[in-house]
Amino acid sequence: MAEFYKSLKIQLRVIYALLMREIITRYGRHNIGFAWLFVEPMIFTLGVAALWNATKSAHGGDIAIIPFAVIGYSTVLCWRNGASRAAKAVDANMGLLYHRNVKVMDVFLARAILEIVGATASFLLLSIIFHLAGAMEAPNNFLYMAYGWFLLIWFTIALAFIVGALFEMSEVVDRLWHALTYLLFPLSGAAFFVYWIPEGLRHYLLYLPMVHATEMIRHGYYGDIIPTFESVGYIIWCNMVLSFLGLVLVRYITRKLESSS
Repeated sequence: MAEFYKSLKIQLRVIYALLMREIITRYGRHNIGFAWLFVEPMIFTLGVAALWNATKSAHGGDIAIIPFAVIGYSTVLCWRNGASRAAKAVDANMGLLYHRNVKVMDVFLARAILEIVGATASFLLLSIIFHLAGAMEAPNNFLYMAYGWFLLIWFTIALAFIVGALFEMSEVVDRLWHALTYLLFPLSGAAFFVYWIPEGLRHYLLYLPMVHATEMIRHGYYGDIIPTFESVGYIIWCNMVLSFLGLVLVRYITRKLESSS
């Protein structure tokens, strides 16, 4: 057990060092520096929230559009950016992988965690700002929202492992992944409540794990004033399967790199 904690401590220090390296490499030390980590997603989310608020007649109903947009687009930024940043992470950090303690999984984790922290900070700050401005009420059930966000983070990390590994296995994935993210955005639950969707299509949408996470977070915020269709058991099951697949692919990539070095 002592050996396990010693190894865990080393890996956490490696991930922290990779995180600091990513922050300096991407944001530098000029202007607002690392604050771009959450300011950038805040700008995107604000833009979407303003657009959706201006066109709220297209959504119908009497629900507040600002929290609807902030929650919906924040979830997309989390899973999409977290997974996309893992792409080509190995190539960008190839020199570091010659160090004994730096693993492929650490590189994927560092990039995914950075995006998760940015999306989470953006979500919290925008919620606080809009709440103080009177545009967002306090959540009906904060703990349920946090639980949904935790499951979304788990999904993001598992997806980052898979996407990062697949990028190392085939160049075709580079073309397919970006197209897939554009296709998944309108299906992810960010821009609609599932109860708006006809029953025939609803069944197919609920195969997507991110839809359940978004529904959970909105259920926690709005409470029972809107019907939601999340299944906690389903998203946990999906996360477990994706995590297993991700770890298998990461192990395969690690062995492939070791054999070629």
